[in-house]
Amino acid sequence: MEAAATEKKAVSVIPAGARKIKTVAVLGSGVMGSRIALHYANIGLKVFLLDIVTPKLSEEEAKKPALRNKLVNDALAFAIKSNPNPSYDKAFASRITTGNFDDNLSWIKNADWIIEVVVERLDIKQQVFEKVEKYRKPGTLITSNTSGIPIHLMAEGRSDDFRAHFCGTHYFNPPRYLRLLEIIPTAETDKEVIDFLMQYGDLFLGKQTVLCKDTPAFIANRVGVFSIAAVIKLMQEMDFTIDEVDALTGTLIGKPKSATFRTTDVVGLDTMIKVMTGAHDNLPNDEYRDVLGVPDWIKQMETNKWIGDKTGQGFFKKTKDATGKKSFATLDWKTMEYKPSAKTKSATTDLKSIDDLRKRLVAISKQTDKHGEFLRKLTYYVSAYVSNRIPEISDELYRIDDAMQAGFGWEIGPFAQWDAIGVEASTKAMKEAGFKVNAWVDEMLAQVSKLFTK
Repeated sequence: MEAAATEKKAVSVIPAGARKIKTVAVLGSGVMGSRIALHYANIGLKVFLLDIVTPKLSEEEAKKPALRNKLVNDALAFAIKSNPNPSYDKAFASRITTGNFDDNLSWIKNADWIIEVVVERLDIKQQVFEKVEKYRKPGTLITSNTSGIPIHLMAEGRSDDFRAHFCGTHYFNPPRYLRLLEIIPTAETDKEVIDFLMQYGDLFLGKQTVLCKDTPAFIANRVGVFSIAAVIKLMQEMDFTIDEVDALTGTLIGKPKSATFRTTDVVGLDTMIKVMTGAHDNLPNDEYRDVLGVPDWIKQMETNKWIGDKTGQGFFKKTKDATGKKSFATLDWKTMEYKPSAKTKSATTDLKSIDDLRKRLVAISKQTDKHGEFLRKLTYYVSAYVSNRIPEISDELYRIDDAMQAGFGWEIGPFAQWDAIGVEASTKAMKEAGFKVNAWVDEMLAQVSKLFTK
């Protein structure tokens, strides 16, 4: 123990205020990697974007650098043309130099920050980090964009200097537009590194940086994917259509216009399934673990490759009528057939006319139609869930609200929503409905009651 402690003290960490970032190396050129690289190019940095050598090349093809880098070059070209545009100006892509792990990994010795964005498999990430350590200069920041793999596991076996400068930096897609950047340190990450990342993300990358604990799915995905899972559970139990659910879970309640299922199509059903499955498998003591289970019909969608926009169909599919007019068809989750999308109208959806969101949420909470009942139960699920995540995923309530607003586009976070509809009355109603609220909520209400009875 003494030897390890002595070695740790020898690690030299650059003070947060003195560290300068001029060159970034992004390892992995997939959907996130290429777009993260472009966002760093947006702010004027030199970027190395590296990936594996293009697979399945012939012996002759493998001798040609252009073909060896075809995978990474194609990925970057696709990202540049994607919508929404990941670049402030397409000319900024010239700040990115592409290469591959076999021929060009030594370039990272010139980087001030190395960001790993390879496939979501712990063994592969560990293999990449082992190679990185051969070239990385001491003091260089090294972070992972994992969406849920425990950060401390990825750093196992690495040097003290590596571990002191290692941290999770989880971006949300698309990284230029979604403001959340989760910073997830390990117990060994130096405080100066954490301070730097929190500040740099805010000042230079334009992000809402949220400090997270190293728990499965961190903050935003933990709460966001649970919310989606609760929506799916209620949809099945109450026999709602996908169109109905998206009409209820979008701007009506302060969520993005794309609501639940359209958002999932954009992000990718495969991504949602990975996060949901990871949470289910890695959270044996979660009180709502059963809710996080992936329904069979959604598994079938993945098998069918109906995973959203990247395969042309998911919960929704673009269609054309006889005149060539484009429209959307919606999946009937019970028959697994697509039907013309239908609008939803009820007394609850009519409350969208109330401009003030907090007043609208109060009005919705009092609705007695089936849509009001759906949203009331959803609020109970989410409120009870976040109450039980303190202090597991965060010691501060505001961090959860910040993460949901910046990462999932919620107009107000779950605790602010709970405040809006009234904590005392809704907590009582939740308990009567069988939802378990954490004891700290009762303690808070008791303290508030004492203040107002003195």
